[in-house]
Amino acid sequence: MQTGAHHGTAQLAPHRAGVRGGGPALARQLGFWSAIGIVIGVTIGSGIFRTPAVIASRVPDAALMLLVWLLGGAISLCGALSVAELAAALPQTGGWYVYLRESWGRLAGFLFGWAELVLIRASATGAISTVFSEYLLRSLGYDPTAYARTTDYVAAATIVGAAVVNIRGVRLGAAIAGISTLAKFAALACLVLVLAALGGGAGASAAHFTAAAGPVDAGLFGLALISVLWAYDGFADLSFAAGEVARPDRNLPRAIIAGTVAIVAIYLAANAAYLYVSPIEQVAKSPLVAADTMQAIFGSAGVALVSVVVTISTFGALMSVMLTAPRVFFAMADDGLFFRRVAAVHPRYGTPHVAIALAAALGAGFVLTRTFEQLADTFVLSIWPFYGLAIAGLYRLRRTRPELPRPYRVPGYPVLPGVFVAAVAYLVGNAFISDPLWTGVTFLVILAGVPVYYTAFRPVRAG
Repeated sequence: MQTGAHHGTAQLAPHRAGVRGGGPALARQLGFWSAIGIVIGVTIGSGIFRTPAVIASRVPDAALMLLVWLLGGAISLCGALSVAELAAALPQTGGWYVYLRESWGRLAGFLFGWAELVLIRASATGAISTVFSEYLLRSLGYDPTAYARTTDYVAAATIVGAAVVNIRGVRLGAAIAGISTLAKFAALACLVLVLAALGGGAGASAAHFTAAAGPVDAGLFGLALISVLWAYDGFADLSFAAGEVARPDRNLPRAIIAGTVAIVAIYLAANAAYLYVSPIEQVAKSPLVAADTMQAIFGSAGVALVSVVVTISTFGALMSVMLTAPRVFFAMADDGLFFRRVAAVHPRYGTPHVAIALAAALGAGFVLTRTFEQLADTFVLSIWPFYGLAIAGLYRLRRTRPELPRPYRVPGYPVLPGVFVAAVAYLVGNAFISDPLWTGVTFLVILAGVPVYYTAFRPVRAG
């Protein structure tokens, strides 16, 4: 492992990405607003439109349901405040992979990349594109349940299309993601305002916030929190493309923190609006709660409008994910932990085209073989333990790398990082208790990367 100022922002060329290998660098083309657009664009996808019903069924108490969303937001904000320090200190392409490698060693970094390859990113891409395809068909007047295979094909084609756009240029991909991000954030805000202003005619009542449809089980509360964190996930995915962010010491922490705060605020407002219009038991029976609440006010026109909004939302998220996630494979290849060809940079467009194409192929394969629920559950179970391990690495790096430039330091250290790590430990433990078989299988697949590392990508000794 290399040490010293090589990883500091002071040693990075002003417009080039900091990479460890000898391959071409990625240009730093993303400014603050593009960066914050990526944070919001990746995070606001399908979760806010699909998970409220699941959470209401697991936590049939309106006040506690809002508490779950608040806790999920607080956990995500603790993670954002913490990872912002890592991002500013190590502004390299690869994000979480880099933080794990630098704090816990090459094996930890490789296992994250392995999980990204075989489970994480393909599951996320597949889940987002599935919801995009469903709502696209619905907005065109087709029932996606009657055209299940068509839905899968449209989803796979959309993944390929998003990959092509991002191969053509990081600015083009970021611009499209930014436009869709602005559109869906504004649409969510308008949804909240409409429900608050006109919900009275559809039976809205403040009494819904104090209603309970049944007792709350502690285990189901934990599972509901996992569902909430699927909706919040993406708050630090900008770090994957950190090597392409201009002025990373300033723009990375600002974009990550500001984007996360905005997401927490709009999610709490949206769920409060849902509960204001509909009682908790009705929300629990409404997988498409946004469409159902709009239908109560505007009829079929409301359903059509929400379908268009969700289509835009998920497309923007897919564009953002396809921009950020392939940088993990690029960084691993550049670091000698994956096939060198994957670290290739397109001679004309300056993008990691091989890594993007690989991510697209995996995502298309997953979406053609798995359901949305399988994709979403696999994603959460396989990535959040690495989040906790990376944030725990803050303590180790503070001790072992005191010379590392830290233009931003997490406030409330060591408490805030500890809160995030403890929350991840609780989620993993609760998952093992609630669903030991699937959780165990997921972890076995991740640990299968250990022999792969030692047989194919073992460390090369210097000299």
